[in-house]
Amino acid sequence: MKKSILLVISVLLILTLLLAACQTATQEPAAEEPAAEEPAAEEPAAEEPAAESNPGLQMESAQVAPQFWSEEEFNKEMSLMTKAPLNPDDPIYLQYLEDNSTDISQFPEYAEFAEKEPPYNICFSNAGVNNPWRVVGYIDIREQVEELRSQGLVQNFYHIDAQGDDAKQIADIQDLINTPGKCDVLIVAPNTSEALTPIIEAACEAMPVVMFDRYALTDCPVVSERTIGGYAFGISGANYIVDNLPEGGNVLAFRILPGVDVLEHRWGAARQIFEENPQLNIIGVEFVGYDSFKANTVVSDYLAKFGTIDAVWMDAGGTAVTILEAFKDAGAPYPKVMVGEDQQDYLAFWKENDLTAIAPTFPTFQWRTAVLSAVNFLQGETVQRLWYLPQPDVTPENLDQYENSEMPPLHYALCGCEDMVNFPDAWQNPDINKYVDVP
Repeated sequence: MKKSILLVISVLLILTLLLAACQTATQEPAAEEPAAEEPAAEEPAAEEPAAESNPGLQMESAQVAPQFWSEEEFNKEMSLMTKAPLNPDDPIYLQYLEDNSTDISQFPEYAEFAEKEPPYNICFSNAGVNNPWRVVGYIDIREQVEELRSQGLVQNFYHIDAQGDDAKQIADIQDLINTPGKCDVLIVAPNTSEALTPIIEAACEAMPVVMFDRYALTDCPVVSERTIGGYAFGISGANYIVDNLPEGGNVLAFRILPGVDVLEHRWGAARQIFEENPQLNIIGVEFVGYDSFKANTVVSDYLAKFGTIDAVWMDAGGTAVTILEAFKDAGAPYPKVMVGEDQQDYLAFWKENDLTAIAPTFPTFQWRTAVLSAVNFLQGETVQRLWYLPQPDVTPENLDQYENSEMPPLHYALCGCEDMVNFPDAWQNPDINKYVDVP
């Protein structure tokens, strides 16, 4: 009996020792786990990621369609910005930076037009008279037409307003094509580039075409003229921000509408410069059209989100004063750097508030050049087929030259209109409805 009890006790003792050994084996790894937990304690960066740099450049509105970007043209316009006109003694609206000479004798398909004597019938298919820049430009061209009429060079001037509608402009031009003899020359300011290309090419088969302001994607017109172009505009404003914000800062960009070559070029050029300067933080790229309320709201929203806006870049300056006033309304300081355009209200605001600012320009004097080049071409005179006019910037150094308190707020300073018969009255009291197409 005693042996049995001893045997049971021995078995129990062995089992106890085995159980203790198993517990030790299973507990030892657990004792080594603090090292495995350390990474979790070192992850605050993952929980609070740094703010994304250049969030604006990731927006859909910041993209530039490939058909509106040319590195070659970007570099060309940059080089033209430093060139002097080849004919400096001529008025600025007849100056050119490169020689691309042509005349009607080089276009045998227009032989019947070359035989015509003045006065001429001129047709003008206009994208619209739907913003202040276009109103000033329209007065420029109409006043020039009246002077040409007084010289016996223009008979009828048919203005066809597309009202910002591609379909209407296409239909308007088709009607002109279908009315042989009505137009001795067609001037076109396309509403958008791609949509108008086929109908402009069709018009070129029927009559001489002069294109200005915005371009279609074709080289068929006898004259394509404007000031240096959108790349130069974008370069001026973006470089001014880079130069005046050497330590970087928050930049908010405003655009008016997509799909127009000159506007796409402006933003494309600015975007490239911003990408080359990572010290800048592009916080937003917003389409606002010429909508002052929307522009004001955008400023308020971005101030609330980012706290500060150090610079504003614009591809067209129609709402520049509204944007600046939005800073004041929000109790925020004006941006350290402002990019607007040569609209009189902006120039006056800039001067009054001593801003660090610039006004790249797309001078409205090119509207005069359009009708003058059309008449000169019909007369057999030499014109520039691809015509690059000068494109001065308004800067702190020449602001006093261009700011004119006698002109209305929506006047554009580089009208090139000062030598016209009805200056300044026609521009001080703009009335686009007073002109008669057929005398």
